[in-house]
Amino acid sequence: MVNTGMQLISFTCAVTGWVMAIAVTALPQWKVTAFIGSNILTSEIVWQGIWMNCIYQTTGHMQCKTYDSMLALPPDIQAARALMCLAIFLGWLSCTVSCCGMKCTTCAGDDRRAKAGIALTGGILFILTGLCVLVPVSWTANTVVQDFYNPNVPLQHKRELGQAIYLGWAAAVILMISGAVLSSTCPHMERGGYRRGYMGRSFANTRPTAPEPPKPITTNSLPLKEYV
Repeated sequence: MVNTGMQLISFTCAVTGWVMAIAVTALPQWKVTAFIGSNILTSEIVWQGIWMNCIYQTTGHMQCKTYDSMLALPPDIQAARALMCLAIFLGWLSCTVSCCGMKCTTCAGDDRRAKAGIALTGGILFILTGLCVLVPVSWTANTVVQDFYNPNVPLQHKRELGQAIYLGWAAAVILMISGAVLSSTCPHMERGGYRRGYMGRSFANTRPTAPEPPKPITTNSLPLKEYV
């Protein structure tokens, strides 16, 4: 019962992290305007995501435009697109595999060894999903920090870390921790398989008894016809 509860909790947290990763992929707040200097206009905020570039005005109007050319994008944005799409696919695959390996489901029948292997595979896939989210988010954050402290970059082109970066870090941590917990709840499988049948009593320490000597034949034990 304890392992079943831990599986349900870790699976729920992993699904939550996967949904957060989907939100990170869609949000444009990967890079936001850095309000530095004395002549920076604060009437509009620039958001840069991996799919589009948005300008939010203080009046409430927002205009978004997708990137025209994929080849013109910087390497961190191109890698983020590929890895985040891969993370979404791996997350869906992890949810499907983990459902089949959980104890509360009827998949794989009563074969505990098979269900343990399926649950372990699902946990590993969740960990890989978290890594696919962590790499592009950290790469983009490193690029933003380097450009911010680079004196050759103009002030109007400097950006700060957006909300999507922090949400991506949280999603990656949740996915990796949930995957590790889900993998650790698998029952231990013996090398020789499950032991079945009746285990007999061991006689290793029992001393063997010596055979009894043959009884001597006496005349009283001979039949009557031997006297004839």
